[in-house]
Amino acid sequence: MRRSRIDIIIDVLDVAQKGVNKTSVVYRTNLNFKLADKYLELLQRHGLVENSLDKYKTTDKGKIFLEKAKEVTLR
Repeated sequence: MRRSRIDIIIDVLDVAQKGVNKTSVVYRTNLNFKLADKYLELLQRHGLVENSLDKYKTTDKGKIFLEKAKEVTLR
């Protein structure tokens, strides 16, 4: 079964909470590098993830979004 866009965003935000590199995002979320780039760029544009020294970390705004998204999707 395919995951929805919001499910992928939840997975990426969840993985990035402790700060991870792109390879970790790819393997832990089961995405390819092209899709991981797409979602990381999207999340950065909206201020939900920040990139520092090639480490992606969920921002405070991202953590709030993650909590709300989990409530809505019943995860």
